[in-house]
Amino acid sequence: MSDATANALLRWCKFNAVGAVGMAVKLEALAIFDHLALGHYLTDSAAAVELTLLHNFVWHLYYTWRDRRGCTAIFTQLRRFHLANGAVSMLGNLALMRILVHNVHLRILIANTIAIFCCSCVNFLLSDRWAFAVRIVTTPAPSLR
Repeated sequence: MSDATANALLRWCKFNAVGAVGMAVKLEALAIFDHLALGHYLTDSAAAVELTLLHNFVWHLYYTWRDRRGCTAIFTQLRRFHLANGAVSMLGNLALMRILVHNVHLRILIANTIAIFCCSCVNFLLSDRWAFAVRIVTTPAPSLR
């Protein structure tokens, strides 16, 4: 196994460990929001996703991609993480929740667990290749004059 493959595999494992903790945070938040009857299940799901995005960003920054800290400004990374993982998690989660709860009639937490799983692979690729990507600075070729 090459070093690049080993590094990618280790990062994938770290990503999933953070994701597993994030899943617990999300499901617990969703259960609390649902229990307190704060809103509609889709609003509660969106709030749980946002809380989890912030949680996961911090862990990914300091654990999963800690070797890439400082490669890009932290607010740029946060913005990219929110745009990529947030969009996939929020839109994918809400669409799947609508289908799984409304159409398939699954319980909210079971449907949410399925939605989390479905979005995770796309989120890893977007995080690795864009949100926490190493910025490559190119210099112009020297002039031949």
